[in-house]
Parts: sequence; C-alpha cells; structure tokens
Amino acid sequence: MAPSGSRSIKKGCQRVLYWIPVLFIALIVAWSYYAYVLQLCIESIEHTGEKVLYLLVYHVIFLMFVWAYWQTIFTRPSNPLKEFHLSYSDKELLEREDRGESQQEILRRIARDLPIYTRTNSGAIRFCDRCQLLKPDRCHHCSVCDKCILKMDHHCPWVNNCVGFSNYKFFMLFLAYSLLYCLFITATDLQYFIKFWMNGLPDTQAKFHILFLFFSASMFSVSLASLLTYHCWLVCKNRSTLEAVRAPVFRHGTDKSGFSLGLSKNFRQVFGDEVKYWPVPVFSGLGDGCSFPTCLVNADPEQASTSPTGCNAANKSAAEGRQFPSKPLTESQSRLLTSTPSWSENDSATDRKGANNPGLTIENEA
Repeated sequence: MAPSGSRSIKKGCQRVLYWIPVLFIALIVAWSYYAYVLQLCIESIEHTGEKVLYLLVYHVIFLMFVWAYWQTIFTRPSNPLKEFHLSYSDKELLEREDRGESQQEILRRIARDLPIYTRTNSGAIRFCDRCQLLKPDRCHHCSVCDKCILKMDHHCPWVNNCVGFSNYKFFMLFLAYSLLYCLFITATDLQYFIKFWMNGLPDTQAKFHILFLFFSASMFSVSLASLLTYHCWLVCKNRSTLEAVRAPVFRHGTDKSGFSLGLSKNFRQVFGDEVKYWPVPVFSGLGDGCSFPTCLVNADPEQASTSPTGCNAANKSAAEGRQFPSKPLTESQSRLLTSTPSWSENDSATDRKGANNPGLTIENEA
C-alpha cells in the first residue's frame, strides 16, 4: 500500500503544480482589470464620454477573452471512439502472438474496417499499447494526460489542457481575444502613459498601475501576435503543431500537405460553415475528429471499401448535424465536409507516386 499511496500523493502534487501557470494568468488578468477599470478609467480619466466608451468596449473584449479562455481550459479533450479500441478477444489474440508479423496481421485486419490512412515512419499501423487502440489519423498519445487525443496539436501548460479537435477553435479565439485585449489596453493607456512621463498626472498610486499596465500589455501583445500568426498559418495549411514538426506519413510516403483542402475548407474545418459562430467560443467545427478528408495519390489496397482513387470517398456527402460530441463511426466516415474539396495544394504530387510499401509494426508514442 505504501508505494501505491506515494504514487497517489505524487500525482496529486503534479496536478496542483499543473495549475500554477493558469493561476498566474488569472492573477495577471485580475490585476489588469483592477488597474484599467479602477485606476485608469475611474480614477484618471476625467472626460465622462471617453470613460464610458473605454469601459464599454473593454468589458466586451474582456468577457469574450475570459469566455474563450474558460472554454479552452475546461473543454475535455476528445478521445478515439470505441471502434478504434481493441476488443477483448483481439487483445488476447495479440498478447498470445510472439512474432511481430503475426501481430501485424491482426492489426491489418482490424484497420481494414476503419478510416485509417496514416502510418508510422516505418509504414506501420499506428497502435498505442498504453490505450490499447489503433490511432485514428492525426491522433497522438499525450504523456501528460496519459491518453490518446484526437487531432492533438500540443499540450499547453498555460491552459493545463491538451489542445486538439474539441477545443482548437477555442484556443484560437483565446489567442485572438487576448491579443485584442492587450492591444486595446496599450492603445487607450498610451496617452496617460505619456502624461506620466510628462508629470501630467497627479502623484497617486495610479501612476504605477498605468506605467506597468502599458509595459505588460505591450510585451504580451508581441508574444501573442507571433503565436497567433503561427497558428493562423497552421489553420490555413490544415496542420497541427505536431504535423508541422513531423509531417504525417501515408502509405505512399510523407506528405506535409496530405490533409490540406485549400484555404477556405481548411478554415471551415476548424470554425465551421456558419459565419455567425466563428467569433463565438462554441464548438462549430466539421467532422468527428476520427477521420479527415485527404487526397491519396495511390489507392490503398488495405482500405478496399473506403479507399479513394485520387480523393477520399469520405468527402462525398454533406456534413449534417455537426454538434459535438462525435457521431458514431459509421456516420462519421461519410459526413465530413459539404462537398468534394477542390485541391489547391498538390505539392510535389509527382514525387509521391510509386512510393515503397513497407511492412507494419506496432507503434507506441507514449
């Protein structure tokens, strides 16, 4: 019992430590609210019209920023559907086999009925021995969460959560509204910051808050702008951070643009078709996170029923009822996007033809 109890204490301490970055951000935001609303607007701004305007715009941005941040933190990462998990009989069969080739045959048989097109670098079916499942395309095992996350982008310590299929839109809005929040504070605080240096403000504690508020908002604006720009580029290319570091591997070979559908469809895959939901932190993305439209140059003989010859057959029918959580797998294979994508990024398509067809081995990305 002692080792088990010590492990529980260790995990509990780790969970507490993981919340420290979130607490730090919360304290900074709480102080900025006090400094801007009370010290700047109420105490320092004398013109009533300017004060009301600043407070009104500030609170709209502040509420959207906090809402997006909350959604990013507390939206649970989505995990693979039960169809990707090994059945009890398959687990026993896999454990009984000592030879790698026999295990590969079992995984091939299971994968044949699933919409899986990506492989490991060695050409294997991507299998997680910790979660005992075949990984859907773009799914990765998070060592912090200790579970497989659909369309995992990265594990972010500032939100103490995995950023993936279920909350990537919220993460993008969090970056956008936090940048807008910092830029608005910087712009409206600038003239009073200048008055501070020109001794145009009374000698009160508001001086410190106005000075530090301007510097902190300016510095956060620079870092947030660079991070938001990078993730906007990822959305336009339909890549995750992990895929930008290591391109996905298909049976025909590595393809960094394998999931790209063109700028418009790439954006709508994250934010959805309805424009009115784009700026709101509610889930509106397309698909179920387990299967994604792609274009394969070579047909996959192991996916006889769903394998595309040129384009994934999963792109053919409309995506209806896209409310989260995920739809059953039988529906998700045919309900991804509204139309067959117009492929605009066939980078080095001729180089991808005739690639080798390596054997399969078990992968663990824990």
